[in-house]
Amino acid sequence: MATSIPTVEPSHAPLSALAGSLRGSIILGIAADVRELQATGKPLCNLTVGDFDPRHFPIPEPLREGIIQAFRSGETNYPPSDGLVTLRQAVTEFLRREHGVEYSIPSVLITAGGRPAIYAIFRCLVDPGEVVLYSVPSWNNDYYAEMVGAIKAPVPARAGHRFQPVLEDLAPHLDRARLLCLCSPGNPTGTVIDRETATRILRAVVEENRRRDGTRPLFVLYDIMYGSLLQDGVSAEHPLALVPEAAPWLVTVDGVSKAFAGTGLRVGWTLGAPQVIARMKDFLGHVGAWAPRPEQVATAAFLRDPQGIAEFRTAMRAHLGERLEALYRGFQEMKQAGLPVDCVRAQGAMYVSLRVDLVGKRFQGELIGDNEALRRLLLHRAGLAVVPFQAFGVAEHSGWFRLSVGAVSLEEIEGMLLRVRSLLES
Repeated sequence: MATSIPTVEPSHAPLSALAGSLRGSIILGIAADVRELQATGKPLCNLTVGDFDPRHFPIPEPLREGIIQAFRSGETNYPPSDGLVTLRQAVTEFLRREHGVEYSIPSVLITAGGRPAIYAIFRCLVDPGEVVLYSVPSWNNDYYAEMVGAIKAPVPARAGHRFQPVLEDLAPHLDRARLLCLCSPGNPTGTVIDRETATRILRAVVEENRRRDGTRPLFVLYDIMYGSLLQDGVSAEHPLALVPEAAPWLVTVDGVSKAFAGTGLRVGWTLGAPQVIARMKDFLGHVGAWAPRPEQVATAAFLRDPQGIAEFRTAMRAHLGERLEALYRGFQEMKQAGLPVDCVRAQGAMYVSLRVDLVGKRFQGELIGDNEALRRLLLHRAGLAVVPFQAFGVAEHSGWFRLSVGAVSLEEIEGMLLRVRSLLES
């Protein structure tokens, strides 16, 4: 006989404070709206997805074959909680070869992509009531800060600085912060923190920690997940290479998700001081957020294949570059024609920042009151699906959006540009 579970009113069985405070992802909410329009069959250019469509961006062939072979060889049991030693060693060799920086194996932790690593950094370095400092727009810093009970200190980054932070904006908050979050190339901006700016920020962190003289330090989470996706003529040095003295307080996050279009492979790595990495390992060991063993085996082999990596990057950057440039060029032509748009040229990653200056104006008698209303107008009238900067911590409704090119073709972009131009001209 089946046991019936009684229904309990929420007021009598409250969830945890954390569960009650969680905010759903704005991007996932937008995805439902996009799927609804897709079902109608209307023309649609979906630039909301921070992912790669394997029809346009397949993973490297040697990596794919390595995963298949690892399955056939029986590599299907639990991996070590900090990752296979072969992969951790391969990561250190990769960083030495690519960036000229030296890490020991105890400084490397393998994780199921970048998200568990970032969450573990917040959990292991920040106590409730401590300050997390970050610029906006930026990805998920506000969500993670809320989840650990931290005090959020968002600093608006300006279009004139390509939506990346500068030391002058961060400096007033360094003395009270526990964690500073940086990302270059950035999500959602597709822009890099230039060498001089990054160096100045990291040196300021070193000086701040010297002033603290043994008290709770200021750490830096430096997300370089998009570090391999740079456009021609753009460079982005590893933060440890810029300021080696920052090593005790610097934690970086990287992986195969964006570098090798392997978002579903769930292989990431974080590097930092061994005592930090050890506690992160213990924390994630309880969560079980380990990268799958077959993918770890294959990634270790691929990271030791510089020729295969170079060949993949050449094609990857070319395909991303033509899409990013098509967006930038198309919107710049509209701007030059006097239409109310602006665009920040991408330097890396897979994103373009677009402004449509219609908030507060009327379209066919209807007031466009905020970015959400404008987003829906672009979606339903021009078949352009984008993510407003509100999804990345920005409060001001000034018409800025993230456009992601990893899941669309050039033909889809070109058709969308024609529809948007027609809408704006109307």
